[in-house]
Amino acid sequence: MLVYNETFIVDDTIIDEWLLWIKNNHIPAIMATGAFDSYKALTVLDSPNEGVTYCIQYHTDAIERYSDFYYKQMEQLHQAHNAQFEERFALFHTLMETIDEI
Repeated sequence: MLVYNETFIVDDTIIDEWLLWIKNNHIPAIMATGAFDSYKALTVLDSPNEGVTYCIQYHTDAIERYSDFYYKQMEQLHQAHNAQFEERFALFHTLMETIDEI
């Protein structure tokens, strides 16, 4: 399984607004792309960063679906997030694969 992970470090002053927007806009928009089968949202309890750190992990079994999302849809979705919360967050994303051998 592939896991596309978005890690957001969010300014303390916008947490409630950000969580509502992520729940009602960002996650539904990413799921609507058809690239992912499910997602999980987490908060990092021991983050060394200022602000609050959240991770949203989207799951897929098909690299082709992820690639289509990455090259055709991700930038537009991140631009919408940037427009909403400019300079009040940091974002980085990674692609991971689960390991069954361990």
